[in-house]
Amino acid sequence: MIFTDILMDGLPAAIAGVGFGAISHPPKRAFSYIAVLAAVGHAIRFALMNYLSLDIAFASFCAALSIGVLSLWFGRLSYCPMTVLYIPALLPMIPGMYAYRAVFALMMFMHSLHTPEVADTCMRMFFSNAIVAAGTIFLLAVGATIPTFLFPKRAYSITRK
Repeated sequence: MIFTDILMDGLPAAIAGVGFGAISHPPKRAFSYIAVLAAVGHAIRFALMNYLSLDIAFASFCAALSIGVLSLWFGRLSYCPMTVLYIPALLPMIPGMYAYRAVFALMMFMHSLHTPEVADTCMRMFFSNAIVAAGTIFLLAVGATIPTFLFPKRAYSITRK
């Protein structure tokens, strides 16, 4: 049951990762690696959030770190730069619902300026959702780039034979 839940979470992320990768025109050999990275990263985040009760920001950081480490290895196998592999794999993990709720709360705040109680609630909702979205996106970026700084020699030589 747990394994199928994790697998069913990773599959749509793999499809989305390939779709995001197609926009940037990577070599065809990179698509399978992008799909695996997106599926593994999203599945790790899903498992950490649902089975270990971690928050979305730290779970996304752990998932992005695993995507970054795996992109070192997959980059060597596919002769593609790390960024070609990990950026499309990270995009399905962008917390779009929190960003949407932040924008919606901001619009509701502007609509309810004449009622201070509702405006206060909307402003709290805006800041809450905006901080979660921005923090998660920041930790996704940090987690994915840490392997570049930890292994600079390997990160910049993976496209060399």
